[in-house]
Amino acid sequence: MGKIQFQAAPYNITDKDVLYEDNHLIAINKRAGDIVQVDDTGDESLDEKVKRYIAQKYNKPNGAFLGVVHRLDRPVSGVIMFAKTSKALERMNALFKGREIHKTYLAVVRNRPVPESGNLVHWLIKNPQKNVTKAHDHEVTGSLRSELNYKLIGELNGYYLIEVDPITGRPHQIRVQLSTLNCPIVGDNKYGYPRGSLKKSICLHARRIQFIHPIKKEPVDIYAKLPSDGFWDKFETLAGGFGS
Repeated sequence: MGKIQFQAAPYNITDKDVLYEDNHLIAINKRAGDIVQVDDTGDESLDEKVKRYIAQKYNKPNGAFLGVVHRLDRPVSGVIMFAKTSKALERMNALFKGREIHKTYLAVVRNRPVPESGNLVHWLIKNPQKNVTKAHDHEVTGSLRSELNYKLIGELNGYYLIEVDPITGRPHQIRVQLSTLNCPIVGDNKYGYPRGSLKKSICLHARRIQFIHPIKKEPVDIYAKLPSDGFWDKFETLAGGFGS
């Protein structure tokens, strides 16, 4: 059997996908299944969709500049930032490098975490050929230190909602670190959940991003509602309405 590929339905970015926009930055509520930048699948990337949205909205026949500030894994949904100018891109990159961006994620798992809150530190190594990251309890050659805080928010119908605050930003970090707690994310069969999602999504959502605007020097606080898929959205009340 061949490898199953994502087949996200083609769509255009519209105003309802935009969480925040000014002359310098734009934030999108990313759909699970979207790739942030073009890869070897040939699927249209989210940054290309956002470029087209900006070009059409502001009548830019020669296209629009868009800089990728950070990434979300393809099966993950939620807030993702892009820069609309090279100046904003440079300064946002500096904020991320200096860990001056605070991100909050929500994850749904089947097993109650023990303990219910805590700090996780691992050393991660990614296998680029298999696109899988392995967590080690101690530093090993070629590993990157990875740290996050987590806490249990509540339970709904036998599933547990966890809030995660990553301190570092490593590939697949939240997915692999929660799996070390015996709490693989629902739908994430790459990291231990017994079955994958038919929608090629996992229950990990970039809920909130907070930072000081690199140009305006004002606090920015953006949050994204959970996907309306008949499962995730049931947790919206439990999650609480950041920013609402």
